[in-house]
Amino acid sequence: MASSLRTILFSARFLKPTHTYMACHNYIHDLKCKKLLIQEFGDPLKVVQSTVENIDGPKEDEVLVQMLVASINPADINTIQGTYPVKPELPGVPGHEGVGKIVEVGNKVKDLTVGDIVIPNVENFGTWRSHTVVKADLVYKIPNNVPLVEVAGIASNTSTAYRMLKDFVDLQPGDSVIQNGGNSAAGQNVIQFCKAWGLKSINIVRSRPDIDKLKEHLTGLGASYVLTEEELRTTELIKSKEVPAPKLALNCVGGKSASELMRKLAPKGVIVTYGGMSREPVIIPTSLLIFKDITAKGYWMTRWTSVNRHNEARRKMFDEIMDLMRSGKIKAPAHKLVPFESYKEALENTATSKGFAGVKYILDFRSIIFGDNTRPIPILN
Repeated sequence: MASSLRTILFSARFLKPTHTYMACHNYIHDLKCKKLLIQEFGDPLKVVQSTVENIDGPKEDEVLVQMLVASINPADINTIQGTYPVKPELPGVPGHEGVGKIVEVGNKVKDLTVGDIVIPNVENFGTWRSHTVVKADLVYKIPNNVPLVEVAGIASNTSTAYRMLKDFVDLQPGDSVIQNGGNSAAGQNVIQFCKAWGLKSINIVRSRPDIDKLKEHLTGLGASYVLTEEELRTTELIKSKEVPAPKLALNCVGGKSASELMRKLAPKGVIVTYGGMSREPVIIPTSLLIFKDITAKGYWMTRWTSVNRHNEARRKMFDEIMDLMRSGKIKAPAHKLVPFESYKEALENTATSKGFAGVKYILDFRSIIFGDNTRPIPILN
């Protein structure tokens, strides 16, 4: 299989181009790929460097993956800074999430074939590179007909939203959920799941000059209500019973914002914390513990994945999410595709407060250009 593909690709250089091309060496001797590399932990704008290397073809139990797109998440920034709980070996390539295409397989690989679309099956996969050779079981095959940008975030933000809505409270159609960070990538997924499942979502965002535009965007995704933090403190929405008191609150901010969510919970409600963008502690008012009997829990997608990586629950989750993506009920959060060469822009905007403005940056590897007139090889369609 591998040798046949090498022959085909070698012959392809003599053919007139008929589709998109990517710059890399031929597969007979080596493959030239671009990647982002860190030698030490620190400020992403200082420690992340672009480099080019040659890699060999896959061994018998390996696959060669051509990365197509890769998400840049706050977790990636924390990993580069050395503050994320799961640290990669150094030197290393950052990137937890991405989508790739199999372009070559080892002769003992049975479940994957050339042209398959895959996502990482492990943390710290190192998606910020044009190509990589990995063991076949380190990637997860997905259908070829799922929108590329949507599936780029399926393992992190989309799955986080899915699991938080499924795992903590038995929500039924008509129930309500309240969340802060409603314009974050995970928050936008929460809105869409709630819409698809018949749940009402109360979404809290920071006030800003273009607040009306943001409210319009989130409402367009399916948000039942969008309030600023100031509006949440004075709203009669829940007290008037226009919407039932939420059984579930989702917190990615912390501090006073989290406390305000708790005040709106129904008796025996649950608040789930999955982030702390304000860097302020979550403080639970004593009266809410005593008189409302609320429960506070935490959620980390990496922990869930490490336990459920190979079980039926993960496959079922991905299948349901991808069905919703194909039907248009789950769309990618507001995002910006940036070419590989513009990675610094994406890093800067994700590492600063701009990264929490509701725009997700996605590296696009499909038009990488090498500066040495390397012969192009066609992307397999």
